Amino acid sequence: MKNNFIERSIIGALSFLKESIFAEEYAARKGFLQSLDPRVKTVTFLLFIVQVLFIKNILILFCLYALCLFLAWLSKIDLIFFLKRTWIFIPLFSLFIALPAIFSIFTPGEALFAFKIAGLKFIITRQGLSGATLFITRVVTSLSFVILLSITTKHFELLRVLRIFKIPQVFVMTTGMCYRYVYLFVEVIENTYLAIKSRVGTSLHYKKGQSIVAWNIAFLWQRSYQLNEEVYKAMLARGYRGEPVVLNDFRMKARDLAWLFFALIIIVAIFYSI
Repeated sequence: MKNNFIERSIIGALSFLKESIFAEEYAARKGFLQSLDPRVKTVTFLLFIVQVLFIKNILILFCLYALCLFLAWLSKIDLIFFLKRTWIFIPLFSLFIALPAIFSIFTPGEALFAFKIAGLKFIITRQGLSGATLFITRVVTSLSFVILLSITTKHFELLRVLRIFKIPQVFVMTTGMCYRYVYLFVEVIENTYLAIKSRVGTSLHYKKGQSIVAWNIAFLWQRSYQLNEEVYKAMLARGYRGEPVVLNDFRMKARDLAWLFFALIIIVAIFYSI
């Protein structure tokens, strides 16, 4: 039972990682955001994210989050998939960070609710609860826009947009290589685990297990170094010079201009309301 739990945990974590990072099928769908020029989409989303950082009205943040969900629906993205990717890890971690701020010990103010645990009295204040809610809402909203941009834009197009906006070439190239290598790394972990299981079974002494893990770490390091050299030489042989290349150049269309005009109206309206 314990081994089955470990196996399910490993396979489940690897599958979740692959689905979270490598959701290229969504970028290939014929949705609203997929049809926009990546440059326009990136600029407008960055402006939304910057505004989220300065908004102090929770209602406006909820409206922006609703807009993000509506755009995801227009882009033919499964909302369950999208919510799972935006509410796990970072928002939950932020929740644990913001949780102490709701108590009067850290944020004095108007008491809303009081309770005792082990003889200690805890008071939740209105100011603390409002600040924690604002913090969590900001994190979720900004993260939602980032994830929506990443899953509706093919990664090589997004890398080219970064170069258009004068992001250093070394950073863009490193990001692209890391993106591909993470996928390979996940595959290697999964294949290694299945290989070990097929050869030694499910029962293994912990000392033998430590030896196997250490050997695989050393082997993976050596393989990574060799693969790095081979991939780089293969890229040079195919004409790579540090710049991501796409088959079609970016072209502005009427839909891009309409979205840009609509987004600017929302941004200006929010700017005057805060």
